[in-house]
Amino acid sequence: MSQEIVVIGLDLAKNVFQVHAIDAQGQPVVRRQLRRAEVLKFFAKLPPCLVGMEACASAHYWGWEIGALGHQVRLMPPAYVKPYVKRDKTDAADAEAICAAVTRPTMRFVAVKSEEQQAALMLHKTSDLLVRQRTMLINALRAHLGEYGIAKAQGPAGVNSLLALVQEAQDAVPVHAQSALRSIVAQFHALAKEIEHLEKQILDWHRHDEVSQRLATAPGIGPITASAIAATVPDASIFQSGRQFAAWLDLTPRPHSSGGKERLGGITKEGDGYLRRLLVVGATAVLRMTRKDHAKQPWLARLLETKPSKIASVVLANKTARIAWVIMSRGEVYRSALA
Repeated sequence: MSQEIVVIGLDLAKNVFQVHAIDAQGQPVVRRQLRRAEVLKFFAKLPPCLVGMEACASAHYWGWEIGALGHQVRLMPPAYVKPYVKRDKTDAADAEAICAAVTRPTMRFVAVKSEEQQAALMLHKTSDLLVRQRTMLINALRAHLGEYGIAKAQGPAGVNSLLALVQEAQDAVPVHAQSALRSIVAQFHALAKEIEHLEKQILDWHRHDEVSQRLATAPGIGPITASAIAATVPDASIFQSGRQFAAWLDLTPRPHSSGGKERLGGITKEGDGYLRRLLVVGATAVLRMTRKDHAKQPWLARLLETKPSKIASVVLANKTARIAWVIMSRGEVYRSALA
């Protein structure tokens, strides 16, 4: 029976996995549950075949392990698999849907990242988490001091003033409030050190990755953004064009067309939010330089005359994403990619 299997849909879980396998004619061959310890033993007995999985937690681990046994592993976004689920949701129905979706010619897949790329992404995600926690501490500090009529300017200068105020103005707030504020300040400084430590490791990974270094030659892409793109997109060929890559990041307008009338809305913010945010921040920095010297980016200067800054930032981020795709696809630096 194992010789007839050509496609397998594997529904991942913590302990109990569901398998749905079909033959060359599309007929079900295997429908069964596997305990965690049985998964690799099951695939080790099979000849090489196509294995589909949803891109969720632990998907890369199983992709590495099953791929090492000679199978072709393809990961798919869960949202793209959901339409193939028949009626009620069960593990068996999910596995069957995965098996059907992985064979679709128009299906969009998620590239299986290497262990090093996954480790680099962990640095990015952890740093991003700590930055959000630092922002929460700053907001809490402002709110607590505001209860006593103390307000400072926004931005880095205002944060430094707040931190200095907690250390110096001991008489401005009660003793118990001082204790709470000092605790927030201590956490802030600890997070700042950890963020700096993680960013140094990200920069070190960037210096040793050839693709990341080439991406950093493009305007609006620094080492942080370049390393994030290089680690997230190990194979640019999964996108047929730069526009498809920009659409994957959701940097394209959302269409809503009917009856021959085409309407374009704003971006939906459904794609990779982390990469999109980095690209928009980089584009905003380029816009700032363009305002000082219009000769550097004439087309961008003309865009700023007719569009708000936020829309111009998204437009530029879209263009930057397309340039990044060309750089990754052709193996060239920014200037060569535009030639």
